[in-house]
Amino acid sequence: MLSQHFLFFFAMLGAFNGLGAASFLWWQAKGEPTPRWLSLLILVVSVRTGKSVAFHFWPDIPRTVLQIGLTACFLIGPCLFFLVRSSQSDTSGPGRADRWHIAALLAIVAGVNLFLPYAGHADLWRHAITPAITYTWLGYLLLATAQVYRHRTRLAGTPSGPLLLGALGGIWFIWIAYYTSGYTSYIVGALSFTFVLAVSVLVYLRLRLGQAPIEPYQDRRIPEAEAAAQLQALAELMAREHLHREPGLTLPRLARRLGIPQTRLSQLLNDNNQTSFKQYLAQLRVAEAKALLQQMPPKPLEAVAEAAGFQSMSTFYSAFKKREGITPAAFRAARTDS
Repeated sequence: MLSQHFLFFFAMLGAFNGLGAASFLWWQAKGEPTPRWLSLLILVVSVRTGKSVAFHFWPDIPRTVLQIGLTACFLIGPCLFFLVRSSQSDTSGPGRADRWHIAALLAIVAGVNLFLPYAGHADLWRHAITPAITYTWLGYLLLATAQVYRHRTRLAGTPSGPLLLGALGGIWFIWIAYYTSGYTSYIVGALSFTFVLAVSVLVYLRLRLGQAPIEPYQDRRIPEAEAAAQLQALAELMAREHLHREPGLTLPRLARRLGIPQTRLSQLLNDNNQTSFKQYLAQLRVAEAKALLQQMPPKPLEAVAEAAGFQSMSTFYSAFKKREGITPAAFRAARTDS
């Protein structure tokens, strides 16, 4: 009996923690599409695994619960696919083709749930709909894997790279656990999500702990003449080595290249240049992108974003529009017309 309690606890732990993590990520996203898709992905996996735990321990649960869980399962693959797509998009939201794609998926979900409810079509769900859901999930997994592989060079060394690889690897692990549950146990799928979520948290904490803490500024301002000389040295370094083109450039690394402490560079930018490190990089990358957008023959926007140092198309779009007031495509069109 005690072992069953432990099994229930660990199997349900991932579902409960996943719901909390999904809510937190959605709140923190502030309209950004990539964290929103990550939030939705964690949500549907949590609902799917929660259904598995409930059915394992209480086989007579209402069929509506099974229907909700399987519907969430159908959406796991698409959420992963659009998570990858959003990190490579040139707009702050899904494009027209993606909107139609999403609308079609939602229409399928609504149609099946309304006209073929589990309670009245249990055999159809068991023998046709559930297998179709499993292989739809696999199909989107393969599509997402192909997208990541296609952009592997660009993702290398960027903060979004580990996120996408972790999400992709975790969903593959969970799919395999569910697909092979006939040879193991039905509860293994839920346990796999708990394991994936726990590993993700540990890796995140390890990365955070591995970062050097930023000490507070000293109580004095940098003298104007000294600050001007160091800002000039920084400008010359960036113009000479184009470090802003590196998507993974960090404050500590730039400080080492400049030969000054990390806290000194941070204070120099904030107090003497009235900008943060993130804003400073965005300014240089947008300037780089503007020059690239005016070159002939025109380069694809994806190539422009990569060459300018942006981590993804969504950050490229957001930073460019924030500084210039128009999208990169509109900027190029205006320069071409003139």
